[in-house]
Amino acid sequence: MQYRKDRYGNELSVLGFGCMRFPRSGGKIDKEATEKLLMRAYEAGVNYYDTAYIYGGSEETIGEIFEKHHIRDDINIATKLPHYLIRSREGLDKYFAEHLRRLRTGYIDYYLMHMLNDISAWEKLKNLGIEEWLEEKKAAGQIRQVGFSYHGNSDMFCKVLDAYDWDFCQIQYNYMDEHTQAGREGLTYAHSKGIPVVIMEPLRGGRLATRLPKDAVQIFRQHSAHHSPAQWALMWLWDQKEVTVVLSGMKSMDMLNENIRTARHGLPGVLADEDREMLESVGAAINSKMKVGCTACHYCMPCPQGVDIPGTFSAYNRCYSEGKAAGRREYLMTTAMRKDSTSASQCIECGKCERHCPQHIEIRQELKNARKVLETPVYKVAKTGVRVLHIYG
Repeated sequence: MQYRKDRYGNELSVLGFGCMRFPRSGGKIDKEATEKLLMRAYEAGVNYYDTAYIYGGSEETIGEIFEKHHIRDDINIATKLPHYLIRSREGLDKYFAEHLRRLRTGYIDYYLMHMLNDISAWEKLKNLGIEEWLEEKKAAGQIRQVGFSYHGNSDMFCKVLDAYDWDFCQIQYNYMDEHTQAGREGLTYAHSKGIPVVIMEPLRGGRLATRLPKDAVQIFRQHSAHHSPAQWALMWLWDQKEVTVVLSGMKSMDMLNENIRTARHGLPGVLADEDREMLESVGAAINSKMKVGCTACHYCMPCPQGVDIPGTFSAYNRCYSEGKAAGRREYLMTTAMRKDSTSASQCIECGKCERHCPQHIEIRQELKNARKVLETPVYKVAKTGVRVLHIYG
């Protein structure tokens, strides 16, 4: 196992265990199978375990297993405050106490604001006294480091990053999201500030491992190294010095063992130029299935009406490269789960964006097309719910 250092010099395994997708049986977490996976990871040197309040049963499961094997002080637990449920200072105490109870611990190593996608959400927490509360918890040794997880565009990511003296952050990033979400721009900016970056969705929920277009699979097969698509995706991340930990939701022993083997070589510079070129070809093969040839250059931004044009097209394209469920989920998180919506339906067809698009995309028409696919009845209900929470929360 390779290790990289956090902001304070602590060594973290480059492979972290994402605890959202534990194996299940009869709809419940299979604790026996999960215990075997977690202990195999621990024995291989994995020392970073990521969970969250809303990951049903996850906190309780890892708390029980780590206590049983007496390894709590040997590993790092990262969990997340559901800030979108918080209405008062008392709420902070309530949810934190529940974290500790579930995890059977007296402290959290890495504590994140979950899905802090908008600076206004942080301002709301500040008004509730979150900064003083965090300092009290840190002084008492109950929270060791504070960070946030993020789904959104790079501009907003940088604003959130500048809003507080964060110890670390967590972003979605992979070779297909290099220029979407926080992207390479956000990763580089965090690194320039000395803030470690934990990576989630390195395989886009497994889609970069098992649900690739045939053309992409063929490119991988022709490479002399014969690594699996999952191994290539992980190595692409570890090749970058700005990446600290890569989370993987490992549901099988085969998957775990392959990732452990790959992590032994998880060093900056692990890829040769020809490897990076190959992955660019894979990305192009995946992009060939896309509906809109948007490169996320952001020349079309900002939209006077607040539409996240690149984010909308990213989600729309994802509907056709990975499936509508994946694209709609991304769209919901990046446009509706925030105080100020960035939905495509806000477009008034002023045309300002099209005058600046170097790809000459008919943005107004493509936004209409995207809206038909992405803004489902479920999306509209969720968006209304978020708006009500912000007004009355």
